[in-house]
Amino acid sequence: MSHNNVIEVKDVWKSFKTVQAVKGINLHIGKGEFVALLGPNGAGKTTLVEMIEGIQKPDSGEITIIGKKWKGNEDELHRIIGLSLQETRFIDKLKVAETLMLFAAFFNLGKKKVDEIIEIVGLEEKRKSYVVNLSGGQRQRLAIGIALINEPAILLLDEPTTGLDPNARREIWEILQSLRKKSETSMILTTHYMEEAEYLCDYIIIMDNGVILKEGTLQELLENETTDKVVEFTIENSLDFSKIISTGSPFIMHEGDSKDKGFITLKNFESDLPAFMSFLKSQNITLKHMECRRKTLDDLFISLTGRKINE
Repeated sequence: MSHNNVIEVKDVWKSFKTVQAVKGINLHIGKGEFVALLGPNGAGKTTLVEMIEGIQKPDSGEITIIGKKWKGNEDELHRIIGLSLQETRFIDKLKVAETLMLFAAFFNLGKKKVDEIIEIVGLEEKRKSYVVNLSGGQRQRLAIGIALINEPAILLLDEPTTGLDPNARREIWEILQSLRKKSETSMILTTHYMEEAEYLCDYIIIMDNGVILKEGTLQELLENETTDKVVEFTIENSLDFSKIISTGSPFIMHEGDSKDKGFITLKNFESDLPAFMSFLKSQNITLKHMECRRKTLDDLFISLTGRKINE
């Protein structure tokens, strides 16, 4: 085990009754690294995180945190991990500051630490509010505050911004971004938001159906993809894409968000674009609008799985 790796997962498998949730996953996370586990619901992200945090046990394979296994080291490992799970349950009848005091007490920390956390997560105006009266974004900030209280070496966040509006989501990103500048905390974040992974993480692991499809820095993931250009187009008359495809289109086309939109990936732009135009003409399809852009993580997921991440 190399000393820089805070978390090591070696060939880990986990199944539940009928579902093989995690199938032979390997990963290692270094000190201060922010890693995204990106994938749709049911990809196995939550199960993997729950095994890393000791809630679930792998059927086989091995997980070590700072070089130690969970068995026999529970107390020590709980001290260095900060958790925010999908549904953090609060005591509604407690106020924000009281809730944080309760958690601070577990780590023998007092009011000074609580004040610091309230400031980090921007809940000054809400310190005397009852938890039950917080908005979704404020509850999520409180959950992150609780996760940060013990200055964890490792932060595990499961879908921290799901269900939040774009503003609340952005606020959480800012909190995590500033944490990253100030500390050496390693973070694993599960998400199905491409932008979240891009914005917050150094390293992105794309998961689907319990396996890792591809991993790397954003740069590495899109490296070989940059020569491919994506052309999005809108056509005059809405049209059945499966029909076009069955006519033997030389291009792989994907449906866009609505019936009259589609997109294709062109490897060799100069020769493929004219060919695409003449194909449309041969099918009597009139183009209304067309634009070309570089591949994104979204496109990469579609090219790996044939579907969108949020379907």
